[in-house]
Amino acid sequence: MSQTLKFGNKTWATKVGSTLAYNDENGNYKPLPFAFTRSTSATRVNKEGLIEVVTNDRPRIDYTDTSDGVLLLEKAATNLITYSEDFSNAAWDLFRISVTTENYLSPNGSSNVKNIIPDISNNTHGVFDFVSVSSGTYTSSVFLKANGYNFACVRISVDNDTKRFGAVVDLTNGDVTSTDATGSPTSTSFSVNNYGNGWYRLSVSCSHSSGSVYLTISPSLTSNPTFSSSLPSFQGDGTSGVLVFGAQLELGNASSYIPTQGSASTRVAETASGSGNSEVFNDSEGVLFANIAAFEETNSFEAISINDNTTSDRVFMGYYADDLLVAIIAGGVFKYNVNTPINVKQNNKILIKYKSNDFALWLNGFEINSSSGVNGGTTPSGLYQLSFNKGDGTDDFYGKTKEIGYYDTILTDLELETLTSYKSWTSMVNELNLNIIYNG
Repeated sequence: MSQTLKFGNKTWATKVGSTLAYNDENGNYKPLPFAFTRSTSATRVNKEGLIEVVTNDRPRIDYTDTSDGVLLLEKAATNLITYSEDFSNAAWDLFRISVTTENYLSPNGSSNVKNIIPDISNNTHGVFDFVSVSSGTYTSSVFLKANGYNFACVRISVDNDTKRFGAVVDLTNGDVTSTDATGSPTSTSFSVNNYGNGWYRLSVSCSHSSGSVYLTISPSLTSNPTFSSSLPSFQGDGTSGVLVFGAQLELGNASSYIPTQGSASTRVAETASGSGNSEVFNDSEGVLFANIAAFEETNSFEAISINDNTTSDRVFMGYYADDLLVAIIAGGVFKYNVNTPINVKQNNKILIKYKSNDFALWLNGFEINSSSGVNGGTTPSGLYQLSFNKGDGTDDFYGKTKEIGYYDTILTDLELETLTSYKSWTSMVNELNLNIIYNG
C-alpha cells in the first residue's frame, strides 16, 4: 500500500494560514499545507477540555467529541446576545432571580462563573434577552451546571413571543427530561453536549417569521415543570441556583461558542484548500478517503475533492440535504456518479476508488457501488490538489474532519474494507452516535 497523503487521525500540525498534511511516501514526511483563511478569531475545545480563543487565520483542531481531535470548519455565524457571560448586565431581564459571581471553573477555564438564584416566591423564575431579527430558523444555547438545582430549562420564543419551544435538561447526566411547546412553533429541535466537569450545553431551535426572538434560561425544581408564559413556576428557596455561561442566539444550528462583551459578534466562514502538488496525485488511478461529519442537512452542496483547480477534472465527495454525492469528472464530463441517502451528521468513512473503467464507492466498511463508468470510463487529468470544496473554491465543506487519506494507487478490496471499517464495536457506536438497546 503506497500512501502518499495523510491528514488527521490523532496527528495534527497547524500554523497561521495553513493546516499541514504530510506525504509519507518511502517513510519521508513532507509537509503539504492546506491554505486556510478565517479573518476573525474563533473558539475551540482544546485537549484539556477547555474552550479557548483561536486567533485569526489559524485552523482549529477541536476535541469536543473525541480524544483524536478534528479539523473544525464552520460557516459564518453571529452571536446576537450582547453579554454572553455577564448575566448581571442590564441587557438581561431578571424575573425573581438574583445573579451572583461564584468561584467555580467555567468551560473556558476562568473562575468567575455567574450563578442564577430564584427567590423564595412561589412563582415563575428566569432570565431572558431578546433581539429583533429577520425570518429563519434560530437557535438558543447556553452552558449549564447544577448548583443546588439539578434541572434547568432553555427556551426560545419567536414571532414576538407568540410561539415558544423549550427543553429541560437533567444536569446530573445530560438527559433531556421534557420539552414544552406553545403557540405551534415549527422546525423545533434540541441537543445537549457534555463539556465535562458537570457542564452541559443545551441548545433549542425553532423557525421564526418576524419581530423579536427571545432566549430564556431558568432553573427548574423538577424534570417536567409547569410553565407559566415562558418560565417554569415553582417555590424557590432563595439559595439554590444554576451556574450559567456562554449564552448564544444565532441564525441556524448551534455552532461553536462566540463570546460577546457589549455587542453582537461574528465569526466569519472558514476555507481550507490546495494541499498537495502534481507529484502527489496520480491521474491514472488512486483512492480518496475521508472520515467526516457535517453539522446539518443543507440544501447547498458541500464538497471535498482532488482536482485541477477547476470543476472540469476532479474526484469529489460531498453532502446535499440527506444524500452523499460522489462523482468523477474528466474533461467536464461525468464518468462516475452515485447518490445515496446518509446521516450526514454522523462520522462517515467514505472512500472513492478510481481507475480507467474501474470505479467504486465504499462507505463505513461496505462497497456501496462499483462500475466501469460512463462516457468512456476515463479518469481525470491534471490533478494536483486536495480541497475542502468542489475544486474551484465554491461549495466549501463545513463540518468535522477526523482524517483524510489519499493513495496514488488502487487498493485491494480487503484494504478498502479495512480502511473504511471501525476498529472496534465501541468506536463504531461512539463515532456513529448510536443508541444501543439491550434485550434479554
